[in-house]
Amino acid sequence: MVRWRSGTVTALRRQWAGAVELDVTLADGSPMRALAYPHLVGRPEPGDRVLLNAGALLMGLGTGGYALVVALPDRLPPDPPQADDTRDSGHLVKARYTPLQPILLGVDEEASPHRALLETAEDLGGMPVVTADLHSALPAIVAGVRADAPHARIAYVLTDGGALAAWFSRTLAGLRDELAGTITVGQAFGGDLEASTLHSGLLAARHVLDADVAVVSQGPGNLGTGTRWGFSGVAVGEAVNAIATLGGRPVGSLRISDADARPRHRGVSHHSLTAYGRVALAPAELVVPDGLDPTLAADVDAELAPLAARHRIVRVRTDGLDAALRATPVPLSTMGRGLDADHAYFLTAAAAGRHAATLLG
Repeated sequence: MVRWRSGTVTALRRQWAGAVELDVTLADGSPMRALAYPHLVGRPEPGDRVLLNAGALLMGLGTGGYALVVALPDRLPPDPPQADDTRDSGHLVKARYTPLQPILLGVDEEASPHRALLETAEDLGGMPVVTADLHSALPAIVAGVRADAPHARIAYVLTDGGALAAWFSRTLAGLRDELAGTITVGQAFGGDLEASTLHSGLLAARHVLDADVAVVSQGPGNLGTGTRWGFSGVAVGEAVNAIATLGGRPVGSLRISDADARPRHRGVSHHSLTAYGRVALAPAELVVPDGLDPTLAADVDAELAPLAARHRIVRVRTDGLDAALRATPVPLSTMGRGLDADHAYFLTAAAAGRHAATLLG
């Protein structure tokens, strides 16, 4: 289950908010690229011995570009400054019952300064919330919102279908100035605020971060088996239900592509068709951008036709969105494809952001 390795840090390659990328030399002399989360394991330095979980890297999995530092056994970090044996500094346990479970302050627990506010919060007040299957849609959605509502407060709610540690995302680190804040929900952790459920995370976005619009997606990485139900993005449909339950406006960012080599993801991905067509019980506004390639547009129309009985299919103009996408502060990439290689995917996400902006006010 775990492929353990031990090695010595030889260099620090780069770092971003909450993460450090390392070069490690293993005991047999072979090199390995590794990633550490200093908030969990301490900050590695050259010469430190590290214990690694190298399984995903050795297997070549899509989200496994690193071995992960599990411990610095010879230089353990001190306890957090606020640590004590009470619940005064928080008692929310994330990544529960795994060896690296962190204990955090939940936004709505008794010790939180936001407890009184969230104790009575029940409604999103019609706030538009964009739902997306993949984390890679986030910067494009933000660009679409900013194109028409440059001063809108955008909150990001990171669910636990992909990377649990928000620190893994270089995209998120690069968007810090664009976001009112990040809320990590479920088993995910490392956001500006921690919430136990998607529902409490959405309420915190609206009432604590004072967001005008929110974006919900899993963190980097996507678990998929190629079957109809075996993918982590199925949670998009549950997100639609949660948003509607709380009185928000669900806006669906569809996964549309004419560049993906896999037939199940060409046109409208089967992930979107299942999540919105089978899992979402509440209606959402599903956004299709104008200006798609005519063949792709015809395929999209045919695939979405059965969903129109429950959802509203919204056509959105795309003038200015290409420029907005090219001006994003972080590189755009999905499954290794950039903006020009998979323009339809990013344009669709940006159009969803633009439509959410039209719902403000």
